[in-house]
Amino acid sequence: MVDESGRGRPRSESARTAVLHAVDDLLVEIGYAALTMKGIAERAGVGRQTVYRWWSNKAEVLYEASAIDAGRELSVPGGGDPHEDLKTYLDALVAFLSRSHAGTAYRALMGEAQHDADVAALLASRDILGESAAAVVEAARNASGTALSSEQATALLIGPPLFHILSGRGADGIDTEQLAERFLRTLNHPGT
Repeated sequence: MVDESGRGRPRSESARTAVLHAVDDLLVEIGYAALTMKGIAERAGVGRQTVYRWWSNKAEVLYEASAIDAGRELSVPGGGDPHEDLKTYLDALVAFLSRSHAGTAYRALMGEAQHDADVAALLASRDILGESAAAVVEAARNASGTALSSEQATALLIGPPLFHILSGRGADGIDTEQLAERFLRTLNHPGT
């Protein structure tokens, strides 16, 4: 069956969803190194050809699953108070990175990207953490009138909790209230 674009059979949404759930679950159970396309297909109850029709490798499956979940888990409705919105976002980011299956997937991909150029290119293709922080960062930047770029401000916000968690310290020592305050101070006085 070919659709109007000539690309072949359309995806079965239920099979796609099953694959995306399976990859998250398997990653948590067996780790990235043991994860295989065959195992993902078996867990999802679909054929390997079905998985390979949509994704080239396990990193692509894992990245898509992580990106979808990150969009949902890191979505923060703006309340108008930059400090509160930043703290709410940081709370969500810390939970995502330390407790979410999608965050576990993202961390695994970041580790793999350090020695796999294809995974590094995949992560560089879309900044899911930067995208998730965009609204709160822009609101804070606009309120402060800072000269820092969006990219610089985003790195200042995301960097500390990301480093803390990736370096194995866990989430317990992260004070999101203090991080939000420091972030706003830095935006207001970037040279100090």
